[in-house]
Amino acid sequence: MPANRRANGAGKTTLLRLLSGKRMAPAGTVSVAEIDPFATGLEGVTYLGLEWVLNPIVRSDISVPELLKSVGGDHYPQRRDELVKILDVDLSWHLHAVSDGERRRVQLCMGLLRPWTVLLLDEITVDLDLLSRHNFLQFLKKETESRSCTIVYATHILDNLAEWPTHLVHMALGKVKKWGPLDSFEIPKTDGGAEGNSRLGQLVMVWLKEDLEERGPRNARGAEGLSYINHTVNKGGYGQEKRPEK
Repeated sequence: MPANRRANGAGKTTLLRLLSGKRMAPAGTVSVAEIDPFATGLEGVTYLGLEWVLNPIVRSDISVPELLKSVGGDHYPQRRDELVKILDVDLSWHLHAVSDGERRRVQLCMGLLRPWTVLLLDEITVDLDLLSRHNFLQFLKKETESRSCTIVYATHILDNLAEWPTHLVHMALGKVKKWGPLDSFEIPKTDGGAEGNSRLGQLVMVWLKEDLEERGPRNARGAEGLSYINHTVNKGGYGQEKRPEK
């Protein structure tokens, strides 16, 4: 699910948090592999978002081996060692003395250590350098080609992704406008162009312009401040919170 050159507030993070069971929804409205994430635990579903790096616990004096052991590193030694190599993680690091990008690499090692069936990624490569991001994406591609698993990836960084996804989702104002296999979308054949965008970036630029024309400027939509239009009554949504009576 490409972003950044896609409108903020389209509903990407909300969707991923619903799928991971981190945001409540009416019973029976959300399912992952035919399982309600709120009724039972989601075994095999992993969600990785930006909030982990902001957690004060992972900024304390904790070593990388301790963290990896705490999430089962000793049970998956081959996978652990592969991730440490791919993401160029230094086992002598202590989390209070590394950069956000290095902390992000440790997060990815921890999150990907246990084999997953569904992986939900929200802007997770934002702090990675070009080589680390490339290696990370190649690892994920290999995972999906070697075993039965699915990745839902929302990202602002579209470079080198033109051939990576199998499906795309176009979202606007909390609604899915189009989704399907990659080859069902008209992706430009050449990179770059006058604006220097990637092939996928060019497609998303077209979407953004269409969405802007459809909804108009945000300030012209009234003072209610809705992030997206809520098509259900009394079922939540930004701007629909119950206000205290005066």
